Amino acid sequence: MLVRPLQPDGPYQRPGEGPKTIIAHSGGKRTQTKRDLELEEKNARFVEESCPMLAKGTDLEREWLLQDPEECLQLLLELQSLPDDVIIEWPEGERLTVSPPAELNQFLLTVKERNNWFEMSGTLKLDESLVLDMRTLLELAQTNTSRFIPLGHGHFLALSRELRKRLDEIAAFAELRKNAVRLHPLAALALEDFTSGVGTLHTDERWLEQQNRLKEAQAYEPKMPSTFQAVLRDYQLAGFNWLARLANWGVGACLADDMGLGKTVQALALALARADQGPTLVVAPTSVCPNWQEEANRFAPTFKVVIFGGRQRKKMLAELGPFDLLICSYGLLQQESALLATRDWQTIILDEAQAIKNFITKRSRAAMLLQGKFKMVTTGTPIENHLTELWNLFQFINPGLLGSLNQFNQRFAIPIERGNDPEARKKLKKLINPFILRRLKSQVLEELPERTEILLQVEMEERESSLYAALRQRALDNLRQTGGPPGKRSLQILAEIMKLRRACCNPRLILPETDIPSAKLNLFAKLVAELRENGHKALVFSQFVDHLSLIREHLDKEGINYRYLDGSTAPKERQRQVQEFQAGHGDLFLISLKAGGVGLNLTAADYVIHMDPWWNPAVEDQASDRVHRIGQKHPVTIYRLVAKNTIEEKIVHLHHEKRALADSLLEGTDVSHAMNPADLLRLLKEN
Repeated sequence: MLVRPLQPDGPYQRPGEGPKTIIAHSGGKRTQTKRDLELEEKNARFVEESCPMLAKGTDLEREWLLQDPEECLQLLLELQSLPDDVIIEWPEGERLTVSPPAELNQFLLTVKERNNWFEMSGTLKLDESLVLDMRTLLELAQTNTSRFIPLGHGHFLALSRELRKRLDEIAAFAELRKNAVRLHPLAALALEDFTSGVGTLHTDERWLEQQNRLKEAQAYEPKMPSTFQAVLRDYQLAGFNWLARLANWGVGACLADDMGLGKTVQALALALARADQGPTLVVAPTSVCPNWQEEANRFAPTFKVVIFGGRQRKKMLAELGPFDLLICSYGLLQQESALLATRDWQTIILDEAQAIKNFITKRSRAAMLLQGKFKMVTTGTPIENHLTELWNLFQFINPGLLGSLNQFNQRFAIPIERGNDPEARKKLKKLINPFILRRLKSQVLEELPERTEILLQVEMEERESSLYAALRQRALDNLRQTGGPPGKRSLQILAEIMKLRRACCNPRLILPETDIPSAKLNLFAKLVAELRENGHKALVFSQFVDHLSLIREHLDKEGINYRYLDGSTAPKERQRQVQEFQAGHGDLFLISLKAGGVGLNLTAADYVIHMDPWWNPAVEDQASDRVHRIGQKHPVTIYRLVAKNTIEEKIVHLHHEKRALADSLLEGTDVSHAMNPADLLRLLKEN
């Protein structure tokens, strides 16, 4: 920055410095002027204060060097706004110009429906001589991340930050076609700020219908079904209302609450509210299907619950109507995809929907065939490994919203996963936000249930199931050979039952050298991975110390940190293990049921996993109370792993039948004194 007291050919001087009198010759004449150095300094400071971008450059006595081209263009924009007596000089042929910042309200936008999508076209009028159409502007904006768009011949178009942001959103949410910009109807939600902020907006009836439908959905006041038997907590009621509004609007939903916040009961309330219009389909992992059946019978008795299976599957589907709730495993969904796709469901619920995270699997393809008026998924982990898992969930609930897989990868997955791009992350969140609801335990702490109990069924593989069947038959044969009344064979019956119960836990407890995998250990491993991913800690109980040893072997192999105690743990060591766990050392605490079922305070954990059911539920409850007690700041979730079609199921059945008699079932730990030997034998015989 320089001053030139004598125009047009006088010498340059630094502002406020140098001689007070200037003499120069111009056109054969001698001219002279007197400088006001204080005024020059004042004017120079005015320029500096009016051009904040100068502060970004390296200042060498009012000579600045800016390395960033965008900063240079912003400085040029600031300089152009100064009074006329501030002159910008350029080297010959190097002149640059920047148009004044274009604002959103200079846009003329037209939106029309075409083939169930919306097409957007428009123009940005800069002045009488320069008008840019929307598609050209988007193309130019995509080739340049700056607010300054090069138009050629040294001319740049400056965009306001708001307009630049909106153009980036259009590029992320829409598809550029030959003569227009195509937009998914639901993506229009994310562009509401753009469409409402343009100077002129022309739309057709279809657009107005969608806007009205959205307003109606937002104003819709759902009614809880009168026959619903659960009292929902505030956050659960909010979840039901949210689901009901999306269903009323006609779009899909992803309920992604943290584990143990009652996603099932919220989904059941929604399904029951819609049940009079047609059948409901619930697809869940095999181990969770019984939990759905139990909670539906308990909280929504108006439903007629049907478990999908058997030989008459086609007839079963054909006979379904209002207030019918069909529960189907993911395995049967894959097997019977064509049959299930023949029905038009009123409500479809995919539970633990991370099961369809991989779009190339048969299971995922089977889910995409399902036809329903309202589709929802529930999952505590909508993203386990990659963003494409989220894309696939949305392909089920709102197909096309996130674009093709290739578009999704280019716009979101690659920039976020590889480049950690915060802007791409913001845009994706804005796009999916209306259709996904996720509450963490820490967010709804005051509204959490005190205690949530979940039974997970373990499906044995063929070899493990065959081993169990052989052991059961051998037990019956041994008892038959012994003969005599059951009362005189109590210890033998208990011994045979004990073998079966151990076989349910892990085949290696029966055959140490076998290579038959344990389905229960596999399910446990998946559960632990999910808990650790979400930052939870758990107590793990088993009544068999050697079962805990096999679990320890697995954890050591995986490098998972844990604490441990059983009956052989010395008192001081026991205390040390407890203190270390409470101090945050270890994700898991492995405890034998008898050694650690009482007398411990382990509130650092918020989950309990019972690896094998005990006869008396009260004993398990006491063990669970190591976590669920005064000082616990988090809700407690209790999992029970139960092998399907085994004696473990019969023990759990006893829990339901005799929970009211829990105090009298056992005295101490000797089950033979509390149960009739004939009942024990019947448990062994029944399938």
